Amino acid sequence: MLVEFGLLGDVEVRVGGRIVDVGHSRQRCVLVALLVEANRLVPVDVLVDRVWGEQVPHRARNAVAGYVSRLRQVLPDEVSIVGRQGGYVLTVDPMSVDLHRFAGLVEQARVTPDEAVKLLNDALGLWRGEPFSTLDTPWLATVRSALEARRFAALLDRNDLALEQGRHTELLAELDATAAAFPLDERLAGQLMLALYRCGRQADALLRYEQVRLRLADELGADPGPELRLLHKKILTGDLALPVGRTVPRQLPAPPRSFAGRARELAALDAVRTGPVVVSGMGGVGKTALAVHWAHRVVARFPDGQLYLNLRGFGPDDAMTTGEALHALLDALGLRVPASVDAQVSRYRSALADKRMLILLDNARDADQVRSLLPGSPGCLVLVTSRTRLTGLVATDGAHPIALGLLSEQESRELLADRLGATPIDSAATAEIITRCAGLPLALTVVAARAACTGFPLKAIAAELRGGLDPFDGGDSATDVRTVFSWSYRALGPAAARLFRLLGLHPGPDVCARAASGLLGTPQIRPLLAELTRAHLLVEHQPGRYVLHDLLRAYAVEQAEIHDSVADRRLATRRLLDHYVRTSRAAARLLNPAREVITPAFTDFAQALSWFTTEHRVLLAAAEHAGATGFDTHAWHLAQALAEFLERRGHWPDLAALGQVALAAALNLADPLAQSHAHHFLARADTQLDRLSDAQFHLQCSLHTAADPVGQARTRRELARLSERQGDHDQALRHCRQALDLYRAAGHRHGQADVLSAIGWYQALLGDLDRALSSCREALVLLEELDDQDGQARTWDSLGHIRHHRGDHHDAIACYQRSLDLFRSLGDHHRIADVLVHLGDSHLAAGEPGRARRAWREALGLIEDLDHPDADAVRARLSPLRTQSLSAATTGHWS
Repeated sequence: MLVEFGLLGDVEVRVGGRIVDVGHSRQRCVLVALLVEANRLVPVDVLVDRVWGEQVPHRARNAVAGYVSRLRQVLPDEVSIVGRQGGYVLTVDPMSVDLHRFAGLVEQARVTPDEAVKLLNDALGLWRGEPFSTLDTPWLATVRSALEARRFAALLDRNDLALEQGRHTELLAELDATAAAFPLDERLAGQLMLALYRCGRQADALLRYEQVRLRLADELGADPGPELRLLHKKILTGDLALPVGRTVPRQLPAPPRSFAGRARELAALDAVRTGPVVVSGMGGVGKTALAVHWAHRVVARFPDGQLYLNLRGFGPDDAMTTGEALHALLDALGLRVPASVDAQVSRYRSALADKRMLILLDNARDADQVRSLLPGSPGCLVLVTSRTRLTGLVATDGAHPIALGLLSEQESRELLADRLGATPIDSAATAEIITRCAGLPLALTVVAARAACTGFPLKAIAAELRGGLDPFDGGDSATDVRTVFSWSYRALGPAAARLFRLLGLHPGPDVCARAASGLLGTPQIRPLLAELTRAHLLVEHQPGRYVLHDLLRAYAVEQAEIHDSVADRRLATRRLLDHYVRTSRAAARLLNPAREVITPAFTDFAQALSWFTTEHRVLLAAAEHAGATGFDTHAWHLAQALAEFLERRGHWPDLAALGQVALAAALNLADPLAQSHAHHFLARADTQLDRLSDAQFHLQCSLHTAADPVGQARTRRELARLSERQGDHDQALRHCRQALDLYRAAGHRHGQADVLSAIGWYQALLGDLDRALSSCREALVLLEELDDQDGQARTWDSLGHIRHHRGDHHDAIACYQRSLDLFRSLGDHHRIADVLVHLGDSHLAAGEPGRARRAWREALGLIEDLDHPDADAVRARLSPLRTQSLSAATTGHWS
């Protein structure tokens, strides 16, 4: 009969699922004292002390004997209490006691990392409340305190492991509640800050740190420890690696600080359960504010993530094409982007199948721009905002239309009051401001910012609006907004006003503080950015990254054309492009040490990779803008710097587009070396996109235009890759030998090392394993001298392949482990996944199926997140293992 003892809460004994009465509090204390020491002797004197403490009654030893006798009567035969050597032993299966089961699960979690989160959750789930509640002796209080400390430690360990697996969203609510109960625990505070940051709530994470810092100072007179301070610094600078687990995008912009009215529209949105929704209305009417406000209210309905995309349907820039939109969405989902739009649509819809996601498509131009972005999954909801009604989407795709009008007088008054805060309200002036702003939320927000920042009375604000500050035509809404913008702009200081104008020239989707500094030509940029943000002329949508609303961007461009000469605007553009060239080349130098030495702006490979991940969309736009505006040297240098990152991340369509920009710039510059590089970029992209004849053409052009030995060698190396893609390993080897001769003639040691490693790889593919081993060893010596960790990692991978195919499986495992350690230190998840697959193969061949399975499972977790082309191959490795593992482990034979 099943017996269960519960000590982690009220003391309970269940026999066959039925609760058994084990007596009054003193008798239950005896039971607890014996269960805590299950299967161990507890002397009677110790029992007396644990049950009564200092209040020992007369004849306490006899009382203990009586309690034990009565416990024997109510406990089943499976449990015995035996008296021996002046004490008692309660004999029981420890796992039937929740306290010992908890300890066992925690210990098991320490030695079983793959299952640790589940085991710790199971352990924590055993707790029903305070241990031994309703019982109270000094000993019980001590044990209770120790148990609660162990529970808290297990909870923190579970949190760390779950955060490492990317489970921040499901953990957030529990972390918030626990942190409220333990406000001074710095490790817990750090976990909550990390979860908030990874959920896209950087501001809340920073606020939590400030709350902890102040409380520590007030209550303990102490500062946060170094670990929490370092985490705060990384969150502040956005310098935190993302978890390796599956990508769960949380892209919603921050909710509007003030929101008024819209009850009818919010109710209509709440009623929608499936199908697209179109929120339409005039510019500045608050479509985005409504959509984002509602999206944050219902975020729990969409646990698989929320995507946000500005389609640029109306604004100074060209509307986003379907291909660009799909590219951005697939990027956000962490998926590789196919070459054709049809394939992109298919991959996008496949990724969203059976998901519950919210997709917010902001500022759409027309139905055609949106239609390909609609998922096929009924669990996903698409919310579209547009200045047009998108009747085609309503008619043919079943979209729910919501027309958004101007705010009512009362709603406008509420919005103004909320924005003005403590500013005295003048009812007559407020009424006039509302009339002048015509219920347009954007205009009301800017007016309120003016009043709040200056402290001017509302009567004066209303009088300024009455004057018509700018000579814009008409009486339509665009004119009204422009008038408010111009007035707000004129309230800026001269430096902030100039920065605002020049920001309209920035080509990318957003701008960082350093780029803004380059644009303006001054290091004192943050006070000016803060001034623009306070005036609501700029939005800091991520820490240190800023965006202009599309109407504000158009207005900024107009003002730049009025106030800044063509020469000044061109000089500002040159400064901006100089910044991107300088910084991107420094980052590229760390991704590829073979580049020319320049002053680095980054300290290591991982930092450079992170910077490119954040900035590559801006850099692409900057390169295209440079090429389109005659800055050919900048366009070429940006392309050269960005190409390495795009190759590493497999952004082949982007590399192809960048190659065209680079080639046009190189032709304009009449620079044969630059032309050779541009053809090289195009060939690399075409090879990966299976446009092999195009790749061959560009490589022949590159070979023709590369006059120097290094350029010739680089092209030969790329010809080897193309030959490998075509299955001609002999030809690939010949190209590499030619490249090696050229690199040696030029004294280019990085090139020699790279090609020697490639020669070893092709020799291995051709079955010449002894020569392959020699070539890779020679490459490795040179790579170690050059401190090229990326090259070393790739060469150790090749050595693992060679050892594996020689039958030296344990040596292969050691080689793969060296490669894996190096790639992990570099943060290169694509290549980590590749090496894990190879490592699993060698473990399997060495008769270690459990280790093979662990390697492949880790690889599959990365591969699925990266949309790696080998995902099916890894699944195929795991599938037979699940059914064959037992027999294979015993026979040592694998098919």
